[in-house]
Amino acid sequence: MNNLLISAFALLQVLAQSLPGQGLPSGHMVSPAKMIHTPDHRIFADFGRAAFGTVVLHLAPEQTDTIIIRLGEKAIPGHRVDSKPGGTIRYQEISLPVEAGQSEYLVRLKPDQRNTNPPAIPLPDSMGVIMPFRYCEILNPGPDPENIKIFRKEFYVPFNDSASDFECSDTVLNKVWDLSKYTIKATTFCGYYVDGDRERIPYEADALINQLSHYSTDASYEVARRTNEYFITHPTWPTEWILQTVPLFYNDFMYTGDPGPLLKHWEALRQKTLVGLERADGLISTRTGLVTDELMKSIGFANPKERIRDIVDWPDGERDGFQFTDYNCVVNAFHYWNLTLMAELSGFLHKPSESAFWKEKARLVKRSFNREFLDPDKGVYRDGIGSDHYSLHANLFALRFGLVPNRYQHSVISFIKSRGMACSVYAAQYLLEALFDAGEADYAISLMNSTGERSWWNMIRSGSTMTMEAWDGKFKPNLDWNHAWGAAPANIIPRYLWGIIPTKPGFARYQVHPQMGPLTFSKIKVPTPHGYILAEFSKVKGKKPQWKARLISSSSE
Repeated sequence: MNNLLISAFALLQVLAQSLPGQGLPSGHMVSPAKMIHTPDHRIFADFGRAAFGTVVLHLAPEQTDTIIIRLGEKAIPGHRVDSKPGGTIRYQEISLPVEAGQSEYLVRLKPDQRNTNPPAIPLPDSMGVIMPFRYCEILNPGPDPENIKIFRKEFYVPFNDSASDFECSDTVLNKVWDLSKYTIKATTFCGYYVDGDRERIPYEADALINQLSHYSTDASYEVARRTNEYFITHPTWPTEWILQTVPLFYNDFMYTGDPGPLLKHWEALRQKTLVGLERADGLISTRTGLVTDELMKSIGFANPKERIRDIVDWPDGERDGFQFTDYNCVVNAFHYWNLTLMAELSGFLHKPSESAFWKEKARLVKRSFNREFLDPDKGVYRDGIGSDHYSLHANLFALRFGLVPNRYQHSVISFIKSRGMACSVYAAQYLLEALFDAGEADYAISLMNSTGERSWWNMIRSGSTMTMEAWDGKFKPNLDWNHAWGAAPANIIPRYLWGIIPTKPGFARYQVHPQMGPLTFSKIKVPTPHGYILAEFSKVKGKKPQWKARLISSSSE
């Protein structure tokens, strides 16, 4: 391991123990939802949902002994913790020595070498080793098991459960919302947005979904800001992930209204648009010799010998057969989005000449994009220059970022709908956004409340109580059960199904634009920096749908 990586990890350890108290995880003692004493002298505790933490036991041992404790995210019939859950679904067995006279025991878990060493985010020493688990099984509980008390000491940042709410006429969608919202709360155990328990590393693509979902479920912005700051000097390798840094800072500004982070990192954000990779017509490529040591340093890499690479989607089997070429349709769609956001931000920051600069770049890229990637005969987008393949991804990102000319909207949307959910849980965020933007609410909702294999319901059916890293283990054999990049419905429902988004920084102005599709009833509560928005919708057969919304100011409560 190189010294630079060790130094960075040491610095993060200091930060983990010295950051201001706002938005940092703290411990909460929780009792099981259910405890079962089995005929074969075991105790099986079910906490109802998984959380990151450890176990505290209260007992009265009469002599020195050893208790066997099994923790896990998955159970099997017979009131047992699954010791072979597959993938990186968590399980651990601990031998706990006990002795007469000591009644309280904090269970010391064994550290996982991958997520407790660089480049994982380190946890404070005061937190100890934690893992995600729902179930606790105790073997050899002693002669008086009825008096044993089991608690889970779980960690997450302060979270106001009552800050948001959603209910509608579709039972599956209600459960999908609950799953997604809880995931956002439970996965803040690091104080940063991380990709899950296997790595505990912040990735820009994960963080964007996490950020928007956190904003949509609680008016809490500290974790997002801490994570955004981290990305300035700790970018990750995928090209499209780098291109989600500007959107992360844009979202922060639109929700908080505070320009401080933008002004502090403006030059870095300019470089994160990857304008350093452009050719004369504005299109960019990572495969034409322009990814140099100098460019890598300019976008925040401490080791300039590293190289960014196009990813499109992950895992690689979720790319709908995407064909990689030197000039990639998805990469350039993201690049165009960055240019439009920089133009908008420049305007908000009273930088008129710079706003004009970014607008002109965006116009150039849009012309070049459609000239090079759009097949006018088929009316859809090819994967790249020289490609003869047409993927869901090439078309959904072109539609999402406003690149599709009006006369090709129908053909592109028809193609997208023909592909179904041929993408990962990550790309589903952008697919749903694109569909709602195009007025395709019926189809978008059918994807969210689907009970098929590629659905959020499948995560629930599998037994997970947080969103999973992939739709199912068959699509990613090493998947985990605690990945917030799968929690898109937590922000899609408020921001697109209900259409509640800020239109001026800091929610100074906002819109409500419900697209309820087949739903006959819905109500929602959405947090803002100024209070919360309450809205209700109803549709009675033969009558015009009715909806109303109002802002309840925090100062009036």
